[in-house]
Amino acid sequence: MTDLVRLFVDGVEHKVPKGANLVDAAKMIGNDIPVFCYHPKLSPVGMCRMCLVDLGNAQIVKETGEFQRDDKGELAIRWFPKLQTACTTFVTDGMAIRTNTPQVTEARDDIIEFLLTSHPLDCPICDKGGECPLQNLTMRHGAGTSRFTYEEKMHLDKHYPLGDLIYLDRERCIQCARCTRFQEELVGDAVLGFHERGRRLQIVTTSDPEFDTYFSGNTTDICPVGALTTADFRFGARPWELTEVPSICPHCPVGCNISATTRLDRDAGGKTIVKRIMPRQNEEVNEIWICDKGRFGHHHSRSADRLTQPMIRRDGALVPATWEQAYAAIADQIKMAEASVGAVAGPMLSNEDLWELRRLVKATGGDKLGVWPYHMTGAALTAQVGVGTGTNFKNLGKGSTIVVVASDIEEEAPVWYLRIKAARDRGARLITLNARQTELDRWVRKADRHLYAAGEAVAAVNALDLGDAQNVIILVGGEGLTRAGHGAVMQAAAQKLVATGHYGKANNGLLAVWPGANTQGAFDLGYTSETTEAILSSRPKVLFLADADPVGEDALSANLLKSGFTVVVEMFMTPTAAAADVVLPRQAFAERDGSFTNGERRVQRFYTAQQPLEGTLPDWRIFASLLRTLDGTRVKLSAAAVMQEITQNVPSYASATYAKLAETKPQFPDVGGVDLYYGGTAYNNEGGLGVQWATSSEQGTTPVLEASATAPSLPARQTGELLIVPIKELYDRQHEFAASEHLMAAHIDAPYIALNEQEAASRSLTNGETVAVSYAAETAQVAVRIDNTVPAGIALIGRHLSTQPTPAVPVVGTVRKVEVLANA
Repeated sequence: MTDLVRLFVDGVEHKVPKGANLVDAAKMIGNDIPVFCYHPKLSPVGMCRMCLVDLGNAQIVKETGEFQRDDKGELAIRWFPKLQTACTTFVTDGMAIRTNTPQVTEARDDIIEFLLTSHPLDCPICDKGGECPLQNLTMRHGAGTSRFTYEEKMHLDKHYPLGDLIYLDRERCIQCARCTRFQEELVGDAVLGFHERGRRLQIVTTSDPEFDTYFSGNTTDICPVGALTTADFRFGARPWELTEVPSICPHCPVGCNISATTRLDRDAGGKTIVKRIMPRQNEEVNEIWICDKGRFGHHHSRSADRLTQPMIRRDGALVPATWEQAYAAIADQIKMAEASVGAVAGPMLSNEDLWELRRLVKATGGDKLGVWPYHMTGAALTAQVGVGTGTNFKNLGKGSTIVVVASDIEEEAPVWYLRIKAARDRGARLITLNARQTELDRWVRKADRHLYAAGEAVAAVNALDLGDAQNVIILVGGEGLTRAGHGAVMQAAAQKLVATGHYGKANNGLLAVWPGANTQGAFDLGYTSETTEAILSSRPKVLFLADADPVGEDALSANLLKSGFTVVVEMFMTPTAAAADVVLPRQAFAERDGSFTNGERRVQRFYTAQQPLEGTLPDWRIFASLLRTLDGTRVKLSAAAVMQEITQNVPSYASATYAKLAETKPQFPDVGGVDLYYGGTAYNNEGGLGVQWATSSEQGTTPVLEASATAPSLPARQTGELLIVPIKELYDRQHEFAASEHLMAAHIDAPYIALNEQEAASRSLTNGETVAVSYAAETAQVAVRIDNTVPAGIALIGRHLSTQPTPAVPVVGTVRKVEVLANA
């Protein structure tokens, strides 16, 4: 429990946490000390001097511990002779401050006047106008006139690209160093710095490529002026024209809370569309941060390439059809299928979509429900010993251990990477178990970085020594593992946690780095990876593929659609959709209500942000309408009604009603508050904090685990062959992100194969050279990337970087030198 001490603010006694930053402590009691450089998520530096206060200490009688008082009964306070910066002061018992004296007011007025000597008066055209801390504080403390002349103004670059995503107006910059400190302290990539001195001091990028980070957009949120703006929103709208709609990022298992900023848009025909994505505060999930993929990866929702009409295959070609015609065609095939019906669901399907698809398949007599991608499993283990309710990376520090297994966490779950790195900075021990080095290894002690040979992940987990850690979280990814291999690693991790007692409580347990936003939800509702493998081996007569592109994403699934009747529910004409018998256009996450369950088992709600494209429907309504065509079952009125049914049939979701998911509570720090200058323009949470369902061990059930985890053998390799291992790149060319390629082109890698120097030399290959990589029935033309962190006998291939499918799981293949492929 936090110790409380006495703090006197303007003569009034308050109880605040001992050691709290003075600005934070004042905020807790409702006294806003204005700041520019200070941010509650960053270390204090006292650069701007806006937070000056009168500071003193009440004198204490040593014998009694009581405060000493004068003859009038007033506290005897020893005041500092000069004003002090509140942001660099930490509360002690008996501390006293005055925030409203003439000296304090004059000092704040002076700071504003100095900041405005070279600041442009362009508020009417500034993107920050209307949500600008400097603008707000100038209205409060500004003099109204200036004693400086225009000739004395410092002129600097107005539209300087720090990179291709972020622009800098150097005249607006007030040198608060929030952006540089965010990059250095929280991200660990010191890609921004100061250049020049005095009034010419300015921000520069120090990396190549420029501003090279996955988190650049966060600097625009915490910038207290309009100096930093994003390439996709600058000059796009004014803050007072915008409506904020709570949503959830659809790109990875973190489940970042986001705010979709919307407006009626002329270029969209007067329809409401998403203009930008901003972080929404949830201190238990993403705090106030999002990665650049989540920020800039929303353009698929208005892409001109979206499907907007059902299509039916006739005479070998897909032709437009009505919804009724499509439903009728599917219903006819289901009736002839004799219960041979199955479905594979992708990671962007909401819980409501998954439930109605499940109802449809079950109603036809089918029972095959698979997930996509299919290379990870073990949800039954997370249901028993997953991280406990109330788990929060922000609470991990000294005495805690975080283990990351088989995962390049920065690429797969960027905000978890950010939060794990922050936990390490607070004293947590990090351990990595991987077949290759990853970015996270930068923050891991050498003794705790463990590289295992291919196929030895289970042995590495079994040999893990957790010491006497108070809290332990083990994160398990799927890199380099088959589905069976991943299941074995999950089993070994669960056994380790149970053996050491680190389960069934907050900040302890198993956490899977699932491949998508709602993979956890799919497992919760009865979908499995094992079923997907069974479908790939022997597909049902009628197969539904929703948000799943096996033909375009998995070289091992090329023959899946060559028999039977296939229905694809998609946003884009993927290779799988192009080969389907019926294609149905689904809506994007921003066009409908729904919920996702993140990797920590937190069910979170998202809301309709923009007007749907005409001709599209939410997945749950598509499946429900098809069921109505089959047997007359009534279609529910809303996604909320679907979730209500889920809560009545799935015990772990019993409390996940839309009303519960929408509940909020006060969070600290008060980021997104009305003052803006304290925390920046991240938005406070008005859409709900979600509901995290409890594991069985938290409810008193003893975990039931297999006696031991056995690692399956990897495919045998012949001389000259390599194990081709698919890896995740944060920025790729999947259809949902390719729509943002106009912004992200410089950040998305060209197709490549990574080998170590010895493997490349044995094949006479040089860096950048074009090679042919053969695996399964595919031969792809890619560039060689020589990387000595790649183990011997292994070749890494980035997924979703070209139009040719990579294997979804490790396979044996060859790499050979070519000039140009014959069919290129």
